[in-house]
Amino acid sequence: MSNDANDVTVVITCCNQADYIVEAVDSVHAQTLQTPSIIVVDDGSDDPRTIRVLVELSDSGVRVIHQRNAGVSSARNRGIRAASSTFVAVLDGDDRFKPHFLESAVDLLHHDDGLVAASSWMSTFGVLESTVKPLGGDIGAFLARNNCPAACVFRRDLALSAGGYDEDMRAGFEDWDFYLTILEHMEQAYSTHGRIGIIPEPLIEYRTSSTSSNIASMGKRLELMRLIIRKHQQSYQAHLCDAILGIETVSMQRLELWERTVRHHPELLSGNSPSALFMQEPSYGDGGMAAAVRIRSGIEALAEKGKPEVV
Repeated sequence: MSNDANDVTVVITCCNQADYIVEAVDSVHAQTLQTPSIIVVDDGSDDPRTIRVLVELSDSGVRVIHQRNAGVSSARNRGIRAASSTFVAVLDGDDRFKPHFLESAVDLLHHDDGLVAASSWMSTFGVLESTVKPLGGDIGAFLARNNCPAACVFRRDLALSAGGYDEDMRAGFEDWDFYLTILEHMEQAYSTHGRIGIIPEPLIEYRTSSTSSNIASMGKRLELMRLIIRKHQQSYQAHLCDAILGIETVSMQRLELWERTVRHHPELLSGNSPSALFMQEPSYGDGGMAAAVRIRSGIEALAEKGKPEVV
Protein backbone atom coordinates (compact mmCIF):
# COMPACT_ATOMS: atom_id res chain seq x y z
CA MET A 1 0.00 0.00 0.00
CA SER A 2 1.04 3.58 -0.55
CA ASN A 3 2.22 5.31 2.60
CA ASP A 4 3.14 8.69 1.16
CA ALA A 5 1.65 11.04 3.75
CA ASN A 6 2.57 14.07 1.62
CA ASP A 7 0.10 12.84 -0.99
CA VAL A 8 -2.95 13.46 1.21
CA THR A 9 -4.43 16.48 2.97
CA VAL A 10 -7.30 16.04 5.40
CA VAL A 11 -9.69 19.00 5.44
CA ILE A 12 -11.66 19.10 8.69
CA THR A 13 -14.54 21.56 8.85
CA CYS A 14 -15.57 23.03 12.17
CA CYS A 15 -18.21 25.38 13.54
CA ASN A 16 -18.57 25.64 17.32
CA GLN A 17 -17.45 22.06 17.92
CA ALA A 18 -15.12 22.48 20.87
CA ASP A 19 -16.19 19.17 22.39
CA TYR A 20 -15.32 17.13 19.30
CA ILE A 21 -12.78 18.81 17.02
CA VAL A 22 -9.76 17.48 18.93
CA GLU A 23 -11.12 13.94 18.56
CA ALA A 24 -11.37 14.44 14.80
CA VAL A 25 -7.80 15.76 14.60
CA ASP A 26 -6.47 12.98 16.84
CA SER A 27 -8.11 10.38 14.60
CA VAL A 28 -6.09 11.76 11.68
CA HIS A 29 -2.87 11.73 13.70
CA ALA A 30 -3.56 8.06 14.49
CA GLN A 31 -3.66 7.03 10.82
CA THR A 32 -1.43 4.23 9.56
CA LEU A 33 -0.65 6.54 6.62
CA GLN A 34 1.89 8.18 8.91
CA THR A 35 0.76 11.77 9.58
CA PRO A 36 -0.91 13.42 6.58
CA SER A 37 -1.30 17.17 6.31
CA ILE A 38 -4.25 18.58 8.23
CA ILE A 39 -6.19 21.75 7.48
CA VAL A 40 -8.95 22.76 9.88
CA VAL A 41 -11.33 25.27 8.34
CA ASP A 42 -13.24 27.21 10.99
CA ASP A 43 -16.57 28.23 9.50
CA GLY A 44 -17.21 31.29 11.66
CA SER A 45 -17.15 29.81 15.16
CA ASP A 46 -18.23 32.32 17.81
CA ASP A 47 -18.06 30.02 20.83
CA PRO A 48 -15.14 31.08 23.08
CA ARG A 49 -14.29 27.47 23.95
CA THR A 50 -14.07 26.48 20.29
CA ILE A 51 -11.93 29.51 19.49
CA ARG A 52 -9.61 28.60 22.36
CA VAL A 53 -9.32 24.98 21.18
CA LEU A 54 -8.55 26.13 17.64
CA VAL A 55 -5.75 28.36 18.95
CA GLU A 56 -4.31 25.37 20.80
CA LEU A 57 -4.49 23.25 17.65
CA SER A 58 -2.74 25.98 15.68
CA ASP A 59 -0.02 26.22 18.33
CA SER A 60 0.50 22.45 18.05
CA GLY A 61 1.22 22.71 14.32
CA VAL A 62 -2.20 22.13 12.78
CA ARG A 63 -3.00 24.62 10.04
CA VAL A 64 -6.19 26.48 10.95
CA ILE A 65 -8.01 28.71 8.45
CA HIS A 66 -10.74 31.06 9.68
CA GLN A 67 -13.62 32.37 7.58
CA ARG A 68 -16.98 34.01 8.13
CA ASN A 69 -19.81 31.52 8.45
CA ALA A 70 -20.69 30.43 4.91
CA GLY A 71 -21.64 26.77 5.32
CA VAL A 72 -19.86 23.44 5.14
CA SER A 73 -19.54 23.51 1.33
CA SER A 74 -17.69 26.82 1.43
CA ALA A 75 -15.45 25.56 4.23
CA ARG A 76 -14.58 22.38 2.33
CA ASN A 77 -13.83 24.34 -0.84
CA ARG A 78 -11.58 26.69 1.14
CA GLY A 79 -9.63 23.72 2.44
CA ILE A 80 -9.41 22.03 -0.97
CA ARG A 81 -8.00 25.20 -2.53
CA ALA A 82 -5.49 25.59 0.30
CA ALA A 83 -4.21 22.02 -0.09
CA SER A 84 -1.42 21.12 -2.51
CA SER A 85 -1.60 17.32 -2.33
CA THR A 86 -2.79 14.86 -4.96
CA PHE A 87 -5.61 13.62 -2.75
CA VAL A 88 -7.92 15.42 -0.33
CA ALA A 89 -9.97 13.80 2.41
CA VAL A 90 -12.86 15.65 4.01
CA LEU A 91 -14.04 15.05 7.56
CA ASP A 92 -16.68 16.83 9.62
CA GLY A 93 -15.43 18.20 12.91
CA ASP A 94 -17.57 15.89 15.04
CA ASP A 95 -16.68 12.64 13.25
CA ARG A 96 -13.60 10.42 13.27
CA PHE A 97 -11.53 8.16 11.03
CA LYS A 98 -10.45 4.73 12.19
CA PRO A 99 -6.66 4.20 11.84
CA HIS A 100 -6.68 2.37 8.47
CA PHE A 101 -9.14 4.64 6.67
CA LEU A 102 -6.77 6.89 4.73
CA GLU A 103 -4.32 4.16 3.79
CA SER A 104 -7.13 1.93 2.53
CA ALA A 105 -8.90 4.71 0.60
CA VAL A 106 -5.76 6.09 -1.03
CA ASP A 107 -4.63 2.59 -1.98
CA LEU A 108 -8.02 2.02 -3.64
CA LEU A 109 -7.68 5.24 -5.65
CA HIS A 110 -4.07 4.50 -6.64
CA HIS A 111 -5.02 1.13 -8.08
CA ASP A 112 -8.16 2.14 -10.00
CA ASP A 113 -8.10 5.20 -12.25
CA GLY A 114 -11.84 4.82 -12.80
CA LEU A 115 -12.58 5.82 -9.22
CA VAL A 116 -13.32 9.48 -8.59
CA ALA A 117 -13.59 9.07 -4.81
CA ALA A 118 -13.29 6.43 -2.11
CA SER A 119 -14.93 5.98 1.26
CA SER A 120 -16.06 3.13 3.53
CA TRP A 121 -18.85 1.74 5.63
CA MET A 122 -19.60 3.68 8.82
CA SER A 123 -19.92 2.91 12.50
CA THR A 124 -22.44 5.28 14.05
CA PHE A 125 -22.25 6.28 17.69
CA GLY A 126 -24.11 8.64 19.99
CA VAL A 127 -27.90 8.35 19.76
CA LEU A 128 -27.66 5.42 17.32
CA GLU A 129 -25.10 2.62 17.44
CA SER A 130 -25.09 0.75 14.13
CA THR A 131 -23.11 -0.19 11.05
CA VAL A 132 -24.17 1.63 7.87
CA LYS A 133 -23.16 0.04 4.57
CA PRO A 134 -23.33 2.42 1.59
CA LEU A 135 -22.70 0.80 -1.79
CA GLY A 136 -20.88 3.35 -3.93
CA GLY A 137 -21.14 2.78 -7.68
CA ASP A 138 -21.52 4.73 -10.91
CA ILE A 139 -23.74 7.68 -11.71
CA GLY A 140 -26.78 5.44 -12.23
CA ALA A 141 -26.50 4.23 -8.65
CA PHE A 142 -26.13 7.78 -7.33
CA LEU A 143 -29.17 9.16 -9.14
CA ALA A 144 -31.42 6.95 -7.02
CA ARG A 145 -29.83 7.90 -3.70
CA ASN A 146 -26.61 9.07 -2.12
CA ASN A 147 -24.39 6.00 -1.95
CA CYS A 148 -21.36 7.47 -0.19
CA PRO A 149 -20.72 9.05 3.23
CA ALA A 150 -19.74 12.70 3.41
CA ALA A 151 -16.31 11.66 4.70
CA CYS A 152 -14.30 10.53 1.69
CA VAL A 153 -11.06 10.85 -0.27
CA PHE A 154 -10.88 12.23 -3.81
CA ARG A 155 -8.41 13.62 -6.32
CA ARG A 156 -7.94 17.32 -5.67
CA ASP A 157 -7.53 18.34 -9.33
CA LEU A 158 -10.74 16.54 -10.30
CA ALA A 159 -12.71 18.24 -7.54
CA LEU A 160 -11.40 21.67 -8.52
CA SER A 161 -12.02 21.21 -12.24
CA ALA A 162 -15.57 20.03 -11.48
CA GLY A 163 -16.23 23.19 -9.45
CA GLY A 164 -16.05 21.75 -5.94
CA TYR A 165 -18.98 21.72 -3.55
CA ASP A 166 -22.00 23.90 -4.35
CA GLU A 167 -21.84 26.69 -1.78
CA ASP A 168 -25.50 27.57 -2.32
CA MET A 169 -26.60 24.19 -0.95
CA ARG A 170 -26.68 25.01 2.75
CA ALA A 171 -29.81 23.06 3.73
CA GLY A 172 -28.33 19.60 3.11
CA PHE A 173 -27.50 17.05 0.38
CA GLU A 174 -24.35 18.99 -0.56
CA ASP A 175 -22.27 15.80 -0.45
CA TRP A 176 -24.72 13.92 -2.72
CA ASP A 177 -24.67 16.84 -5.14
CA PHE A 178 -20.86 16.85 -5.09
CA TYR A 179 -20.65 13.16 -5.97
CA LEU A 180 -23.08 13.58 -8.86
CA THR A 181 -21.08 16.59 -10.05
CA ILE A 182 -17.71 14.83 -10.14
CA LEU A 183 -19.23 11.72 -11.76
CA GLU A 184 -20.81 13.93 -14.44
CA HIS A 185 -17.52 15.75 -14.90
CA MET A 186 -15.73 12.46 -15.58
CA GLU A 187 -18.22 11.69 -18.37
CA GLN A 188 -18.16 15.18 -19.87
CA ALA A 189 -14.45 15.98 -19.61
CA TYR A 190 -12.89 12.55 -20.04
CA SER A 191 -15.64 10.49 -21.73
CA THR A 192 -15.20 7.98 -18.92
CA HIS A 193 -17.82 6.47 -16.66
CA GLY A 194 -16.39 7.09 -13.22
CA ARG A 195 -17.27 5.26 -10.03
CA ILE A 196 -17.06 5.85 -6.31
CA GLY A 197 -15.48 3.00 -4.35
CA ILE A 198 -16.53 1.83 -0.92
CA ILE A 199 -14.28 -0.17 1.41
CA PRO A 200 -16.41 -2.93 2.98
CA GLU A 201 -15.26 -2.15 6.51
CA PRO A 202 -16.61 0.46 8.95
CA LEU A 203 -13.59 2.78 8.92
CA ILE A 204 -15.54 6.00 9.58
CA GLU A 205 -17.03 6.82 12.97
CA TYR A 206 -20.11 8.98 12.46
CA ARG A 207 -21.59 10.84 15.41
CA THR A 208 -25.41 10.82 15.61
CA SER A 209 -27.59 13.24 17.56
CA SER A 210 -31.12 14.59 17.36
CA THR A 211 -29.72 17.91 16.09
CA SER A 212 -27.36 16.53 13.42
CA SER A 213 -27.60 17.97 9.92
CA ASN A 214 -28.81 14.66 8.49
CA ILE A 215 -31.79 14.64 10.87
CA ALA A 216 -32.53 18.31 10.22
CA SER A 217 -32.52 17.81 6.44
CA MET A 218 -35.12 15.00 6.59
CA GLY A 219 -37.92 17.55 6.92
CA LYS A 220 -36.79 19.11 3.65
CA ARG A 221 -35.99 15.83 1.89
CA LEU A 222 -38.49 16.17 -0.96
CA GLU A 223 -37.57 19.81 -1.52
CA LEU A 224 -33.87 18.93 -1.60
CA MET A 225 -34.45 15.96 -3.91
CA ARG A 226 -36.34 18.25 -6.28
CA LEU A 227 -33.32 20.55 -6.29
CA ILE A 228 -30.98 17.62 -6.99
CA ILE A 229 -33.15 16.41 -9.89
CA ARG A 230 -33.40 19.87 -11.43
CA LYS A 231 -29.69 20.54 -11.10
CA HIS A 232 -28.73 17.17 -12.61
CA GLN A 233 -31.64 16.93 -15.04
CA GLN A 234 -29.54 15.83 -18.01
CA SER A 235 -28.12 12.90 -16.05
CA TYR A 236 -31.57 11.85 -14.87
CA GLN A 237 -32.82 11.94 -18.47
CA ALA A 238 -29.83 9.96 -19.74
CA HIS A 239 -30.08 7.34 -16.98
CA LEU A 240 -33.83 7.41 -16.35
CA CYS A 241 -34.23 3.64 -16.12
CA ASP A 242 -31.37 3.29 -13.61
CA ALA A 243 -32.77 6.10 -11.47
CA ILE A 244 -36.34 4.80 -11.33
CA LEU A 245 -35.35 1.17 -10.75
CA GLY A 246 -32.86 2.24 -8.09
CA ILE A 247 -35.52 4.18 -6.19
CA GLU A 248 -37.97 1.27 -6.52
CA THR A 249 -35.33 -1.13 -5.20
CA VAL A 250 -34.87 0.97 -2.07
CA SER A 251 -38.66 1.14 -1.59
CA MET A 252 -39.03 -2.63 -1.97
CA GLN A 253 -36.19 -3.34 0.45
CA ARG A 254 -37.81 -1.17 3.12
CA LEU A 255 -41.22 -2.73 2.55
CA GLU A 256 -39.80 -6.26 2.75
CA LEU A 257 -37.94 -5.43 5.97
CA TRP A 258 -41.14 -4.09 7.57
CA GLU A 259 -43.06 -7.12 6.28
CA ARG A 260 -40.62 -9.59 7.86
CA THR A 261 -40.69 -7.69 11.13
CA VAL A 262 -44.49 -7.68 11.37
CA ARG A 263 -44.82 -11.34 10.37
CA HIS A 264 -42.52 -12.36 13.21
CA HIS A 265 -44.02 -9.86 15.67
CA PRO A 266 -47.78 -9.84 14.98
CA GLU A 267 -48.33 -7.93 18.22
CA LEU A 268 -47.26 -4.86 16.23
CA LEU A 269 -50.63 -5.07 14.46
CA SER A 270 -52.65 -4.53 17.61
CA GLY A 271 -54.74 -1.47 18.48
CA ASN A 272 -54.30 1.68 16.45
CA SER A 273 -50.62 1.22 15.72
CA PRO A 274 -49.34 2.52 12.36
CA SER A 275 -48.88 -1.07 11.17
CA ALA A 276 -52.47 -1.96 12.14
CA LEU A 277 -53.81 1.08 10.30
CA PHE A 278 -51.76 0.18 7.24
CA MET A 279 -53.23 -3.32 7.20
CA GLN A 280 -56.72 -1.79 7.26
CA GLU A 281 -55.93 0.63 4.41
CA PRO A 282 -52.85 -0.64 2.55
CA SER A 283 -51.28 1.52 -0.12
CA TYR A 284 -51.85 0.64 -3.76
CA GLY A 285 -49.52 0.59 -6.74
CA ASP A 286 -46.31 0.39 -4.75
CA GLY A 287 -46.48 -3.19 -3.48
CA GLY A 288 -48.24 -2.23 -0.25
CA MET A 289 -51.42 -4.26 -0.80
CA ALA A 290 -49.42 -7.33 -1.83
CA ALA A 291 -47.30 -6.98 1.30
CA ALA A 292 -50.44 -6.78 3.46
CA VAL A 293 -51.77 -9.99 1.88
CA ARG A 294 -48.46 -11.78 2.48
CA ILE A 295 -48.37 -10.59 6.09
CA ARG A 296 -51.90 -11.76 6.82
CA SER A 297 -51.30 -15.09 5.08
CA GLY A 298 -48.05 -15.60 6.96
CA ILE A 299 -49.63 -14.86 10.33
CA GLU A 300 -52.50 -17.24 9.60
CA ALA A 301 -50.06 -19.96 8.53
CA LEU A 302 -48.11 -19.56 11.76
CA ALA A 303 -51.35 -19.73 13.73
CA GLU A 304 -52.31 -22.96 11.94
CA LYS A 305 -48.96 -24.51 12.80
CA GLY A 306 -49.55 -23.70 16.44
CA LYS A 307 -52.93 -25.43 16.59
CA PRO A 308 -53.10 -28.91 18.19
CA GLU A 309 -53.60 -31.77 15.75
CA VAL A 310 -57.14 -33.16 15.47
CA VAL A 311 -57.15 -36.93 16.17
